[in-house]
Amino acid sequence: MMKELRKENIMPKKSKSTFDKFMEDEKQKELFDKEYAQFLFSEFLIEAMEEQSMSVRALSKDSGISTSIIQNLRAMKPGTITLKTISSLMHSLGYELTAQKGRKKIKLSA
Repeated sequence: MMKELRKENIMPKKSKSTFDKFMEDEKQKELFDKEYAQFLFSEFLIEAMEEQSMSVRALSKDSGISTSIIQNLRAMKPGTITLKTISSLMHSLGYELTAQKGRKKIKLSA
């Protein structure tokens, strides 16, 4: 009777998903994190521009950032981007860029 009870309480091991296996590889995880950050910023930029009814040209003129850089960010095309570029774009869209650790906040401006 005791052996039967023990068998019922043991849960079968759940096999790992393909994603979990993928994320165990450090190089793959690093690549995923980088691409996901690019995706999030791209989506943020597109949505913020839509909310402001702002075109790429208008954002370029207001922020001082070239239209090709803005288009590349929207399309998630790889490239080097500076904090100044991000800050200028966000400011032009009415956002403020801040760094926060715990309760400490620092405003990062262009």
